[in-house]
Amino acid sequence: MAGFGWQELIIILVIVVVLFGVGRIGKIAGELGSGIRAFKDGLQGDEDQEKEETHKEE
Repeated sequence: MAGFGWQELIIILVIVVVLFGVGRIGKIAGELGSGIRAFKDGLQGDEDQEKEETHKEE
């Protein structure tokens, strides 16, 4: 089974825009971006805690 070509991706994109509208897609993308950012910040927070704990032990 072959992957999607550029023509199929454009057709899918047009269908999604027609179904949801540009405003809703932008809102969903913004929420997705903030969720990913919060996840990365959470991972960095865990790493920072581990570094602080190792410094306290020394």
